[in-house]
Amino acid sequence: MNIDLNALSIFCMVADERNFRAAADRLGVTRSAVSQTIRKLEETMGIALVHRTTRSVSLTEAGQQLYVDVSPSIGNLVQAAEATSSLGGVVRGQLRLAVSSIAERALSGPLLASFAEAHPHVQLDIVVTDEEFDIVAGHYDAGIRLGELIEQDMIAVPVSTEQRQLAVCSPGYAAKHPPPAHPRDLINHKCIGWRPRPGVAPYRWEFAEDDREFAVAVEPEFTTNDMQLMIKLACAGAGITFGMEETFRPYIERGELVSMLENHSPSFAGFYLYYPSRRNLAPKLRAFIDHMRLPRV
Repeated sequence: MNIDLNALSIFCMVADERNFRAAADRLGVTRSAVSQTIRKLEETMGIALVHRTTRSVSLTEAGQQLYVDVSPSIGNLVQAAEATSSLGGVVRGQLRLAVSSIAERALSGPLLASFAEAHPHVQLDIVVTDEEFDIVAGHYDAGIRLGELIEQDMIAVPVSTEQRQLAVCSPGYAAKHPPPAHPRDLINHKCIGWRPRPGVAPYRWEFAEDDREFAVAVEPEFTTNDMQLMIKLACAGAGITFGMEETFRPYIERGELVSMLENHSPSFAGFYLYYPSRRNLAPKLRAFIDHMRLPRV
């Protein structure tokens, strides 16, 4: 039996995505081309591999068994090909990343642009998200988030200095309202809160006193999942908001925001680039890790 390895690779992509259109988009081909490839593979093997409906694609029993058997080998072949290409000085391929919206350094335009300039054959596909999920199941090469949120079975590389969270407001708001002397006083202020999605309670604001950490459950007058909207509201005098110091620092330096309760704002480990432990690290990911590492001092 003469099996087309490219067809098996496309089959694995369809199995991953459970959708012909999504697989076609990742491959840069038409949906029809993907469908025809799967049909020819089924004809060659003499058995149906996928169930097709107008809305979804699922694997047959034979298809599921084939996927389990060949998917690891296809992944190793792709990594081996990328590793061979890198020997010629060319790092290539699509690099899929899931990055926290508050990872300021990682989302820096100049930092990402300089990587793209150094590696023009790598296509960066970046999803900015604060959802906690399995990057392997989501088919991402790596993620960037706060170290305390990363699973222990991941390899984590620091890509920021220590961080801390601050409460901030506009000078105008501070002039009209006595600033809180203690975090518990925040319940008497207008607050601008954050939550990752509807139906989830707003995040509690975390502080420390005498080496003891505690959280304050403020009752926000405004709640959103968009940090930029939080900053705009705070600059407009709508109330006090809470977030990463490096996010607020440019606004503080320009005098648009003022910080408060800094003596209750401890430092903590910052952001890490994390990825699953793999025997052969893809050259495109290795290049990105090297680019994102903090400069040695």
